[in-house]
Amino acid sequence: MEDGFEIPVTWKGKEYLFPAQLQSFGYTHRILVDVNGIKVQLEPDEERNYRALIVDPEQPGASAMDAGLIGAIVEVIESVVK
Repeated sequence: MEDGFEIPVTWKGKEYLFPAQLQSFGYTHRILVDVNGIKVQLEPDEERNYRALIVDPEQPGASAMDAGLIGAIVEVIESVVK
């Protein structure tokens, strides 16, 4: 099952909507988020917190990804899930 949705994030005084996709498999899931053309995978860890992984770290712009922005996206996801 794959569902598309948008994640609303306020970061540095600006509003963003990032397209995302929920992918369920077995007893777990992951969320793929398109952050300005770079795919970021969010998955729950053992403590039910989300960790973020860049799907293709070799992609241009991936190394310049703002960790604070990714943290803001994770906060939005966790506020909905918890």
